[in-house]
Amino acid sequence: MPKVAVLVGSLRAKSLNRKVAELLTRTGPKDLGLEIVEIGDLPLYNEDLEENAPREWQDFREHINASDAILFVTPEYNRSVPAGLKNAIDVGSRPYGANVWNGKPGGVITVSPGAIGGFGANHHLRQMFVFLNVLVMQQPEAYLGGASEFFDQSGALTDEGTRKFLASFIEAYAQWVTTCLAMSRRTVAPRLAVEVEYKDFDGSQKAIASLA
Repeated sequence: MPKVAVLVGSLRAKSLNRKVAELLTRTGPKDLGLEIVEIGDLPLYNEDLEENAPREWQDFREHINASDAILFVTPEYNRSVPAGLKNAIDVGSRPYGANVWNGKPGGVITVSPGAIGGFGANHHLRQMFVFLNVLVMQQPEAYLGGASEFFDQSGALTDEGTRKFLASFIEAYAQWVTTCLAMSRRTVAPRLAVEVEYKDFDGSQKAIASLA
């Protein structure tokens, strides 16, 4: 069973994003092990501390390393990701050459009481994923706007349309994780290096290319 680390961008105990994350861990596909990994106690990243890295950093890095995939559930703060989540991403990406996010299948859900559903945070995360080499699922996108109306006073989800959407999202994400992990385990056949000729602005050139 793939192990999925779920990171919640809001540190507030009763945040809308935590409610969605907890719902997914309870109701997600049985063949997907979803577990919330806390980020609120991580000291701010400071490279000067790497020689004797804080125990919280080490534990977090080990937890993400042991996970097969990552799911981010976050609000938008000032058109970007919350500071706590950005710090967690920075901690996981260092020291240089030991990026724990590298090659892991990823997914993003942004949840907001506002109308645009955390669009800015969603796409700032995706921009970071390019450098971190997180294999993020493109579709379906998940921007949950007006989310303060989705839950009752006990925290239970009452909006049926949102429930159906989350079910379809997490099923698609489970398939994405399975597909990515299967591809990463495939044996790649050796490639034959050949010399090919091409033209650029300076005329004919030669280069070494590989053919399957």
